[in-house]
Amino acid sequence: MGRKIKKAAAIAYTPSRPAPFITALGRDRQADRLVMAAREAGIAVVEDPALAAMLDMAEPGDYVPPWCWEAVAKILAFVLARELSCKEGI
Repeated sequence: MGRKIKKAAAIAYTPSRPAPFITALGRDRQADRLVMAAREAGIAVVEDPALAAMLDMAEPGDYVPPWCWEAVAKILAFVLARELSCKEGI
């Protein structure tokens, strides 16, 4: 059995674009660096290996495929709620 490859994807959404898009992808050490950079920048990190594997088939700059929208929407809603609660001091 082969070793498991660690994967990471960075996604973003702005209302001016029709869908969330991929800003960065990484495997193994690049994935570790991507996660570390996000944490150092105060960007939320959500672990979802299945979603990372699906997004790994795309390229940075691509829109998130429609079959991933539900998972991405849940992550974005979680991140937004977290940011709002931090701003309100909850």
